Amino acid sequence: MKNKKLTLFGVTICSVLLLTTGCGEVAKLKDGSEVVGKIDGYTVTAEDLYAELKEQGGSQIFTNMIDNYIANKEIESDEDAEDYANSQIEAYKSQYEQQGQDFSEVLVNSGYKNEQQFKEQLMLSYKKDQVVENYLKDELTDEEIQDYYDENIFGDLTVRHILIEPDTDSDASDEDQEKAEEEAKKTAEEIIKKLDDGEKFEDLAKEYSDDEGTKEDGGLLENFSKDSVVTEFWDASYNLKDGEYTKEPVKSEYGYHVILRVSQKEKPELKEVRDTIEETLVSNKLSEDTTLSSQTWVKIRKKYNLSIEDSEIKDGYDLLTD
Repeated sequence: MKNKKLTLFGVTICSVLLLTTGCGEVAKLKDGSEVVGKIDGYTVTAEDLYAELKEQGGSQIFTNMIDNYIANKEIESDEDAEDYANSQIEAYKSQYEQQGQDFSEVLVNSGYKNEQQFKEQLMLSYKKDQVVENYLKDELTDEEIQDYYDENIFGDLTVRHILIEPDTDSDASDEDQEKAEEEAKKTAEEIIKKLDDGEKFEDLAKEYSDDEGTKEDGGLLENFSKDSVVTEFWDASYNLKDGEYTKEPVKSEYGYHVILRVSQKEKPELKEVRDTIEETLVSNKLSEDTTLSSQTWVKIRKKYNLSIEDSEIKDGYDLLTD
């Protein structure tokens, strides 16, 4: 928020200068100092203002300026950043409109002059994130990528499944919840018994399943990856052979599942999924360590041979990056 307020403050300064010195002119003292503004008995020069701004967050502003330059240099195209910014703005507008608030007023109250300035800030934020992600991708080792591939990449599975949800309200007591869980499990066990007796899985899915998205198609769930379903569902499906169904109900956060494995695709080659693996590894690293992004920026600035000549700004920068 500091840089947003300073932007507005800068606009205010500009307005004062235009009123007091004429369009485009800058007032100066006899010693050549630029005048920002004055009252009776006191004049604020550009040097005074610069010294005060340095003390009140100059190091952060300086760092933002450096990072903005690097982001625009590293990510030359604005296309993806603009698409991201536009989608975010539309989401914000929808959110505030639903709350009966005027988005333009919200922006002004948040320190932005207008929507365009907010959009530019979102684009910069997107580019900065991309710079960090690209740097971290370059630091990934072949061993890390291979390990993830070996442990987490599988051919997509196709199954049929029946979901039995516990019949209870969100505000149900623990006792009622436990009873509903027991009833759901009992129903799933009865379905497995029907399968053992030769009844068709598709027919049972249409009759019993609480998964409205698949029940009418006989519980068919096609070509799903490991990261697209809950762990319990994947593990149970993966450990079956084609044509086998689970002999015990599979419990997940959604309820109890009965699963019939249909088929599994061959595991894709590493080169086909390497980009996805790199994105996943970087995303995981950033999620696991909230300081990683700022630490990475320190490395990026060093790569660009950052040199800070002003001792006060340098001291502040050192504190920021400790």
